[in-house]
Amino acid sequence: MGIFSFFLNRPDFAAGMEQARSTPKAVLLDVRTVQEYAGGHVPGSINLPLDRLGSIGIHKSDPVFVYCQSGARSGQASRYLQAKGYTVTNIGGIADYRGVLEKG
Repeated sequence: MGIFSFFLNRPDFAAGMEQARSTPKAVLLDVRTVQEYAGGHVPGSINLPLDRLGSIGIHKSDPVFVYCQSGARSGQASRYLQAKGYTVTNIGGIADYRGVLEKG
């Protein structure tokens, strides 16, 4: 795997958001820190930092769409949640998001 392979296989945030919005019972999960989330997040998302995924309270039948800042933590979260039996889509990093952000 070459050094640029990571960038070639990057999730498409916009496509992931579109898929999440059109999926019944979809959960949009932000795995950034509480401070990062408060600074601006996708409306309708819930915050569960990566280091707290063990306390997830989402039903396993609900599809999960996960994001972070750059896509690295969301990749880790996706692998963890899939191993726990969740249906997960890593939509990447909010740095690629071009929509309105909610703060607080």
